[in-house]
Amino acid sequence: MTIQEHIRRSFALQTMMATIGAELTGIGQGTVEITAPLSPAFLQHNGYGHAGLTFTLGDTSAGLAAMTFLTTDQAVVTSEISTHLLAPASGSHLIARGRVIKPGKRLIVVTSDVYAVTDGSERHVATLTGTMVPVVLDR
Repeated sequence: MTIQEHIRRSFALQTMMATIGAELTGIGQGTVEITAPLSPAFLQHNGYGHAGLTFTLGDTSAGLAAMTFLTTDQAVVTSEISTHLLAPASGSHLIARGRVIKPGKRLIVVTSDVYAVTDGSERHVATLTGTMVPVVLDR
């Protein structure tokens, strides 16, 4: 299995991604992009995308980006992640672009930028920074 196949499999096993309608739209060395519709089911009380949705997409894209530096018998868990909400999330969908800042054997420092898309125009709505911990899979 290639690392890209491993990442696609890991994404497919995350049932929350299916629940929110997310798609894995890009994988590169140290980068991953995920897109999800900004559906009415995931809005907060003012009609904007819920911060929980923004966090989920950012965390997942950053974690999968970290996995591009690992072997296919490894995955990651989030040790800590900080979310900076920059603007209300409104539009048709969200795009989360995760990337690795510094890979390591014990810790991988990551970031993710989340954008809301309206009529093809992207608006930066959040930046996440965090640390992922590699783990060996049991499966």
